[in-house]
Amino acid sequence: MIREYLHQGLAEGRWSSMTIEEQLGNIGSEIHRAILHRKKPDLFMHTVARALELFEFTIDDPKWRVLGRLREITRAKELFCAAVLDSNEYSTTLEDLDKYFLFYACIARENR
Repeated sequence: MIREYLHQGLAEGRWSSMTIEEQLGNIGSEIHRAILHRKKPDLFMHTVARALELFEFTIDDPKWRVLGRLREITRAKELFCAAVLDSNEYSTTLEDLDKYFLFYACIARENR
């Protein structure tokens, strides 16, 4: 069975060739889009789905288990889900996460 992905090219192997900064920077791009689409439910949910898919690609990337980054990545996903649901459990907003992930995007760009 062939699975359909929102990020088909990344699912086919490109994602695992990226650094952690590149991966988290790309997740941050989807989080930023979610902020922009917050008032458009269909676009917002599609963007949330895209971000969650990128989180899963990152969590499934075996190099992060070895480097001990898996806890950070899974916690960031948990915070993202809580923010999307407007949960007060962590007092974290999409804007907070946007700032966090922007740091990785800047590092990835600087290292090109």
